[in-house]
Amino acid sequence: MNYIVCEKPRQFHLKEKAYPSRNSGEALLKITKVGICGTDLHAYAGNQAFFTYPRILGHELAAEVLEIDKNQRNIKAGDKVVIMPYLSCGLCIACRNGKTNCCVDMSVLGVHTDGGMQEKLVVPENILLPANQLSDQEIAIVECLSIGAHAVRRSNLESGEHVVVIGCGPIGIGLIKFAQIKGAHVIAIDMNQDRLDYVKKYLGVEHTVLGGQQAVEHVKKMTGSEMATAVFDATGHKAALESGVDYMAHGGRYILVGLSKGELTFSHPAIHAKETSILCSRNAALVDFEHVISVLENGEFPVASFITHKVHYTDMIANFENWLQPENGVIKAMVDFQ
Repeated sequence: MNYIVCEKPRQFHLKEKAYPSRNSGEALLKITKVGICGTDLHAYAGNQAFFTYPRILGHELAAEVLEIDKNQRNIKAGDKVVIMPYLSCGLCIACRNGKTNCCVDMSVLGVHTDGGMQEKLVVPENILLPANQLSDQEIAIVECLSIGAHAVRRSNLESGEHVVVIGCGPIGIGLIKFAQIKGAHVIAIDMNQDRLDYVKKYLGVEHTVLGGQQAVEHVKKMTGSEMATAVFDATGHKAALESGVDYMAHGGRYILVGLSKGELTFSHPAIHAKETSILCSRNAALVDFEHVISVLENGEFPVASFITHKVHYTDMIANFENWLQPENGVIKAMVDFQ
């Protein structure tokens, strides 16, 4: 069975599928769990950039290997694996410079091509990482957390910096954790008090700010009037993206992790006066996945509280609409395919 989100948003179709036979260099996988990402929710609602319909969703995946050839990572049938869902060409200027995460011909499972919301999947073996030491739940959140790990690495964050993270959803939570690991002082901003309470309780964030007209003044006070040397947006919301630079110190950098579908407008004098560095952070690279796996192995991330909603795949369609509603307290929903 597979779940296809169709051309009219908010419609899923369940269909039988004849699974393709694998070729040399590919692996046949059994999907065990699928994490539901903001990308999936936006695609379902018809608001996702880079997206076409119909499409099988699913790129936050835990899997078991059914068939695989001999390979460099020594992955064998029966092993549990993390799937890096970014299919890069290996030839373009980005790939040649080690930035496979923004390949010119990037194809992401579940976005540009069919993903893992199905019982079996064939993928290139070079996008697999062995993960027998992790639980299926941990494996299924590696990709999500890698987005934050990559953005923090891209920002060249240093210990002691004041950092603002706007948006305390799954990506923002990952950003907070990896900024903390680097030794940064994190200020979390969100419009949802429950999510601010979450990062305070489970991540130990000392300073939280409820978004609104007074948010800039709160950040100013918390930083001794200097503001934050690094600001991360994890909302993808146009108004939030355009105003995030207001929290940034002179000489700072603004890292856009969330993705808006349309155009953004900034006041040039305002960003010029601060000599603003505006960085976009897209996807993640192998080193980021390896870092996340290490953090999970060491028990440094609150997995149990992070995964708030769990359903069997037979109940997914009935529950999907609810995951769109903030009042339902969803941080990370997960679908069990076993």
